Amino acid sequence: GMSVTKAAELLQTQDKIIKSFPEVESVYGKAGRAQTATDPAPPEMFETVINLKPQEQWRAGMDTDKLVAEMDRALQFPGVTNSWTMPIKARLDMLATGIRTPIGIKVFGPDLAGIELVARDIEAAVRKVPGTTSAFAERITGGYYLDIVPDRLQLSRYGLSVGDLQDVIATALGGEMATTTVEGRERFGVIVRYPRELRADPQQIAREVLVPTMDGAMIPLGQLARVEVVKGAPAIRTENALLSAYIFVDIRDRDIGSYVADARRVVAEKVKFPPGYYATWSGQFEYMERARARMKIVVPITLLIIFMLLYLNFQRVTEALIVMLSVPFALVGGVWLLWLLDYNLSVAVVVGFIALAGVAAETGVVMLIYLEHAWQEIQARCKTEARKPTLDDLHSAIMEGAVNRVRPKMMTVVAIMAGLLPILWGSGTGSEVMRRIAAPMVGGMISSTVLTLVVIPVIYALVKSREIR
Repeated sequence: GMSVTKAAELLQTQDKIIKSFPEVESVYGKAGRAQTATDPAPPEMFETVINLKPQEQWRAGMDTDKLVAEMDRALQFPGVTNSWTMPIKARLDMLATGIRTPIGIKVFGPDLAGIELVARDIEAAVRKVPGTTSAFAERITGGYYLDIVPDRLQLSRYGLSVGDLQDVIATALGGEMATTTVEGRERFGVIVRYPRELRADPQQIAREVLVPTMDGAMIPLGQLARVEVVKGAPAIRTENALLSAYIFVDIRDRDIGSYVADARRVVAEKVKFPPGYYATWSGQFEYMERARARMKIVVPITLLIIFMLLYLNFQRVTEALIVMLSVPFALVGGVWLLWLLDYNLSVAVVVGFIALAGVAAETGVVMLIYLEHAWQEIQARCKTEARKPTLDDLHSAIMEGAVNRVRPKMMTVVAIMAGLLPILWGSGTGSEVMRRIAAPMVGGMISSTVLTLVVIPVIYALVKSREIR
């Protein structure tokens, strides 16, 4: 644990260091919990809200990731672990999973001491995984409490009850409001209790706190009760009716999926779980697992809907398959741009790919219609000439249909790119998500151009040449 005085001192030191950065407009720090039962935080947990200046006033070449990295290096204190997130996002994460970092590990078991030992072993193992910036396991057995145990025999000797003793302790140590002072339009309660020098340690409390008796005598508290400091749990956390402890893990320059895979392997190799103890992975990883399970349903349904629409349009499976088989080529450009921008796979990226599949299928349909019209004209001409179409006729029809598609395709690409590039270069609120939706579409539209003008005609030629033969 940490005293209130030490917590305030450390918090002020952190705030001064953060305020020294030229990009910082203001800093507001809080130690412990707010005046609400919904914020159970110990004094050693700090929450600091940092307001930044407009990005035009930042140092040249500075961005949010670099600024966070610099602040993290400047705020390295012994025994303090830093995690960086957005305020609203942190609240939503804590409400949803109880974890305020990208990755959390929940350790469950029947005993608090055993849970803490396992949690510390996991903390030490996870710290060695590449990409870990911080790992902190909750200390759930290191709290100290002042226990005052009444001696009922002594109390009865002086004619006192346990309630009388508790009233004196509550007033002397906790304080009791004696009156209210009015200063202008504000009112303040005046609390009376023993001065700090008379209640600084258990021995002083036992000696200096006096309990009045019925006949007016003043008996030291130590003669009526046992005053001692005992060790216990600073907080008891339960989930699904099981005792638990949380391990908060912050990562940098790695995607959550691959990191958790490596961390799981390291924990399985280096941490031994006693019978009755186990760990689950939570935080944003839990969101990702839910999204992945949902995407396993959404993506196949989306592709099936695209195929059904294509079939309803062409009334033939062959043409629908030509467009569907060409869609993966459009995704190549999105994958390459994600690699160039160093974006990891996320739900936003998957949404971008789904939108790209629809656009690629749409442009593919238009190309296929042009090819079909050109081929039908050639077939009608061959019919009037009383001869069968040849491969040369097919190739000339494909050349004619593909050339007619160049201008509409370029207009489509330019229009879509003009709408997506501002999103890709944006830096406002929510731009982190929007950029990852736009990136697959921008890269995919580039490769989709090649797809529509080259790949679809090739596939069409292969299919129709078999029909001619």
